[in-house]
Amino acid sequence: MMQDGTTGNRSLMLSETFEAPEVVARLIAANADTCRDLGARLRDRPPQFVVTCARGSSDSAATYAKYLFELHLNTIVSSVGPSVTSIYGARPRMRDALFIAISQSGKSPDLLTLATAARDDGALTVAIVNDTASPLAALCDIVLPVHAGAERSVAATKSYIASLAAVLQLGAHWSGDTALIDAVARLPDDLGDALACDWQGLVPLLTDARSLYVIGRGPGLAVAQEAALKLKETSGIHAEAMSAAEMKHGPQRIAGPDFPVVVFSQDDAALDSLAETGAELLARGVPVISAGPATIPGAVVLPTTAGVHPLVQPLTTIQSFYPMAETVSRARGNDPDRPPHLSKVTETR
Repeated sequence: MMQDGTTGNRSLMLSETFEAPEVVARLIAANADTCRDLGARLRDRPPQFVVTCARGSSDSAATYAKYLFELHLNTIVSSVGPSVTSIYGARPRMRDALFIAISQSGKSPDLLTLATAARDDGALTVAIVNDTASPLAALCDIVLPVHAGAERSVAATKSYIASLAAVLQLGAHWSGDTALIDAVARLPDDLGDALACDWQGLVPLLTDARSLYVIGRGPGLAVAQEAALKLKETSGIHAEAMSAAEMKHGPQRIAGPDFPVVVFSQDDAALDSLAETGAELLARGVPVISAGPATIPGAVVLPTTAGVHPLVQPLTTIQSFYPMAETVSRARGNDPDRPPHLSKVTETR
């Protein structure tokens, strides 16, 4: 299977991956007025804090929201476990908060329970959701559809990238940062360029891998989490995501010649620390794969898009990652569209 997906027998995962730039272009156009109005509302009456609520890939999108809002809007973001209400019956105080639920299906009972609690306590509730006819969309004050259309592969790709794009568009209009608003407008083209970045050279390194780390910092941690999740579900690789800082608190002990580390980086204040961590691991004989601008002499370097906004780089990185992950899955004898024991819609309580 080629990186451009032009050969026959293309999986749903790969086909849907290549739809992402078009999906994001549709999302940006359709949600522009809502994000502009919501951004003005949030500037006029800033929330005391932001609460995110999500599971799986959507929770990785919530990690992206955390760093975007905390770094560029100086607003504390907390990810609240949905089970605190659905299982334990607690009612966290969320008055004057911005509550953001991120979900593809909008049907999971635990997310719905927490969203209802947030609305009833006086939070402004926002749903970032693919299914606009879902219960989640119905109960939230504002809906930001991801406009991904039907996604049939169990492995979410285009809907994940669209969720990140929805968060980015909201953050851009909330901040009023013209450079970020311009970056949103260019995002579909940047994603298209990312699909031309060939990561297939990584396939031989992962075909027989049993375990690996995917590390990042700041907004890049979100896509490190997503990459690790995709390798688990589509290839059965024990992949763990973490901050490069957390690596130093014990986990680096088990990295070694048969336990590679993938480093995701972006052009921001975390760049030097990511490069330093990669260099330290290489010096100990750990295979290091570098995806992003961090300079790590001796690492396997993956091509990434250049000249994009640092907050866009995580989106382009994961866009380049997905075709490679699909190839690894097939090389290991798996069906990336139908991972064992998993279903497309997971309804947790």
